[in-house]
Amino acid sequence: MEQKIRVGAVSYLNTKPLLYGVSRNEALMRQIELTEDYPSKVAQQLIDGSIDVGLVPVAIIPKLPQHFIISDYCIGTTGEVASVCLFSDVPLEAITHVLLDYQSRTSVALTKVLLKNYWKISPVLEDTKADFRSRIRDTTAGLVIGDRAFEQRLQSKYVYDLGLAWKAYTGLPFVFAAWIANKPLPPDFVNAFNAANAEGLQSLDKVMTPLTSPYYDLHKYYTENISYHLDEKKRAGLDRFLSEI
Repeated sequence: MEQKIRVGAVSYLNTKPLLYGVSRNEALMRQIELTEDYPSKVAQQLIDGSIDVGLVPVAIIPKLPQHFIISDYCIGTTGEVASVCLFSDVPLEAITHVLLDYQSRTSVALTKVLLKNYWKISPVLEDTKADFRSRIRDTTAGLVIGDRAFEQRLQSKYVYDLGLAWKAYTGLPFVFAAWIANKPLPPDFVNAFNAANAEGLQSLDKVMTPLTSPYYDLHKYYTENISYHLDEKKRAGLDRFLSEI
């Protein structure tokens, strides 16, 4: 029996269009073993070799002995991303501590780049291991990512969108996650996998139909905030980011 390709993906709203086409391609699903988790865990699985390819935070690329971006699609933004933000009760200059979301490596690395080079402040940084949002108060800010960020947008007085900040800092779009393999994969699989991603994006209306959020307009999220095509400008943004971490 042919060994299946182990694929890891992030279980967030923004990955659903990419997974829609993959999960509905019966021939492709027979070739893969698909698991879903939060970004930093999928990233560690790719580093450890317990999966072969993952939709992973791009900040792990330097940690891989070899890497292959196998798809023309990613989780990116050309400006406001909405679901990756620094939240605070006070303005930037009054922040003394920042809680860093344990669920993402890329967003944490991006926060550190922006704090140092763009916002030019030096708060105390604290890694977290569990839900920490109740501690975002007074002069303690927090980086919150993913679906939980939508809820936090309604609770914090100040919202600093990392996609907007990166665009203001560099003039470039940003790539949060991409389909990355830790070994060469068969070209026919890569082509079929890429086509399945494209099919998901072509079915965006079907993807959105059953989804609702009491905290954010998901139509806006999918059509304005998240940008899925890994084009040359996003690749330039990715290269710039990797050069700064």
